[in-house]
Amino acid sequence: MNEKTTADLEKLRDLIDGVDQQLLLLLRKRLDLVAQVGAVKHAAGVPIYAPQREAMMLAKRRDEAEKMNVSPQLIEDVLRRLMRESYLNEKDVGFKQIKHDLGHVVVVGGEGQLGQLFTQMLSLSGYEVKSLDKGDWHQADSLFDGAGMVLVTVPINVTCDVIREHLTNLPEDCILADLTSIKEQPVKAMLNAHKGPVVGLHPMFGPDVGSLAKQVVVVCHGRQPQAYQWLLEQIAIWGARIVEAEPERHDKAMQLVQAMRHFSSFVYGMNLCKEEADIDSLLQFSSPIYRLELAMVGRLFAQDPELYADIIFAQQGSQDVISDYLDNYRDALSMLKEGNRNAFVEEFKRVAKWFGDFAPQFQHESRAMLQSVNDMKAG
Repeated sequence: MNEKTTADLEKLRDLIDGVDQQLLLLLRKRLDLVAQVGAVKHAAGVPIYAPQREAMMLAKRRDEAEKMNVSPQLIEDVLRRLMRESYLNEKDVGFKQIKHDLGHVVVVGGEGQLGQLFTQMLSLSGYEVKSLDKGDWHQADSLFDGAGMVLVTVPINVTCDVIREHLTNLPEDCILADLTSIKEQPVKAMLNAHKGPVVGLHPMFGPDVGSLAKQVVVVCHGRQPQAYQWLLEQIAIWGARIVEAEPERHDKAMQLVQAMRHFSSFVYGMNLCKEEADIDSLLQFSSPIYRLELAMVGRLFAQDPELYADIIFAQQGSQDVISDYLDNYRDALSMLKEGNRNAFVEEFKRVAKWFGDFAPQFQHESRAMLQSVNDMKAG
């Protein structure tokens, strides 16, 4: 580059730096205003996530951006990232307490990651929370005395045993709840062990979430729902969406959503390992969608193997679902071995028709995710 070009670039870059500083000041101002909104919402017990307000605001900003010849997707991406940051910060203000006369809460398995998360959320809402972990059963009677709720969050393979062996003498009006990712057997065990209110909960997220905004908590009703209605309202205030389901229906869905999906990722990772694949090379030649798929597989192996073994081995029905998946894989492999391209295309069309409107919807949703993956690439 000649000297004039260099000087012109430096001048423009200085101007861009100045605009960036103005953007930072505006971002700080927006975050401060959102914090004030959060304080008002928490005082009034309004959920931190308002989907209708968010949708209306994004639609308006997209329209304004288009009129200014700015990409609508750009402003939506920026605002969604800002909102995520706002949700992370809002919990620092605390939450309105719905049930003031509850008594204390005992979290069985309170030293686990999910137990710690719910302990934090309940504490931020003003409840007294006590932890009971595997070395604390000698003081269980004193911990349960006067408890308004006992929340069970222990490994799936011991959940029903813990309920049957240790939770049969709770105060009569105490709520007994669990956070297990399967529901039919734990709910039955709780109903048999305790004569008071019972509810099964499944948080559809990991313990590493920074905020419950936009997360889903499945609720399987057990007994006396009026006694724990406040808990569902409290969870909604935290920002989560409540989805009600029968335990059997929930568990059937989990065989597909969790067990089959995690098992497939496990086999994919195991195959890469046995093939001694060079991950650096795979990433170098990968498209954004493959990088995302590889990231999801790698994410599995960055976590607790005991947890995923529990999820996959928890239900007998999971074996049937995974076996069906294997049969379908064999059928697809037969098309490939036979060179039957026409059969592949026809099967592709059949499945696409079955997906219906969800296929283009998922294509649209994935586009933004793939762009984010591409933006994060180092080079």
